[in-house]
Amino acid sequence: MPPEIGSEFHWDPAALLDPERGGLPRWLPARRELFATGCGALSSLLRALAPTGRLHVPSYFCMGVAEFLSEQIPVTFYRHLPDDGPRWETLRAADGDVVLAQNLFGREEGTAWHNWALAHRRVTVIEDHSHDPFSDWARTSTAAYAVASLRKTLPIPDGGLLWSPSGLDLPRPSGTGPQAAGLKLAAMLLKAAWRDGQPIPRDRFRALQQQGERQLLGSAAEASAVTAALLPLLDIEGIRSSCARNAQEVATALGAGVLGTGGFRVQLVLSSESERDGLLSYLAEVGIFAPVHWRQNRNGFWSGDEEAADLADRMLTLPVDHRCTQADLARIVESIEGFARMDLSGAL
Repeated sequence: MPPEIGSEFHWDPAALLDPERGGLPRWLPARRELFATGCGALSSLLRALAPTGRLHVPSYFCMGVAEFLSEQIPVTFYRHLPDDGPRWETLRAADGDVVLAQNLFGREEGTAWHNWALAHRRVTVIEDHSHDPFSDWARTSTAAYAVASLRKTLPIPDGGLLWSPSGLDLPRPSGTGPQAAGLKLAAMLLKAAWRDGQPIPRDRFRALQQQGERQLLGSAAEASAVTAALLPLLDIEGIRSSCARNAQEVATALGAGVLGTGGFRVQLVLSSESERDGLLSYLAEVGIFAPVHWRQNRNGFWSGDEEAADLADRMLTLPVDHRCTQADLARIVESIEGFARMDLSGAL
């Protein structure tokens, strides 16, 4: 099988800054706390704020995170679909409520949220910049609070960044979580050796990855020493520009079916859930692992927004991050085009 594309990050020293390029960029906010997970950071912030009302969450969002937070505060949903922006008439926030504002897929610029927050000063707005923690919006935000889960976009074992653009006090991490991060780091190191051709079973590092993720879920502990040390040294501009370049190249090559580009990935929208799941399986068979953002189980905890759930049923995200070579990008495009030909011929 050709080299794997996507899936969990491996450890790659090339992601670090080149010291010959000069001083380190000051992209980390000065007033910040570093948690093990973004979800844990949000949970800790909500406990510190002790809001008297509800938490308003986008309808196109990670249901696992929303359900986790619903255990400590009533959660309601407002409509926010990819590339469509928030539907303000569905955001019925009252004084004392908290609103989670999301830069969905890293393709939004934040002016509308800034204006909304100014008009609703007794509602606390928390911005979620997980899909692009380094966007212009994230760097110039004036929100009360902002959060970003880091380990899905950067090659680090854990990490949830919480900061206050307005300079407000922040809760500190609590508890311990080094075991989970240690499992993830071990998996990253083993995967790097596997990619270099060492005789390491893939199941070995996959098991460590999955075990570490299970232990990390919702952790409000402080980030690992590895993440804290590496984060300021990562070549953020290089990673981000590579992702943007790769996303644009693949989107241009594919054309039809691409929802949009921006941030770190490209989203495809298929005609049905069965076609989407068929493409996921087809790509996995050729070593391309595309995530889904995010499934909604209508028989369980979900947004209640049928349009959001339907879109989540039909969408997948292509893993065109900084790890991809030109050959990888070409293989992604060829594989999707091959699936389309098979689908049209009735072979699937």
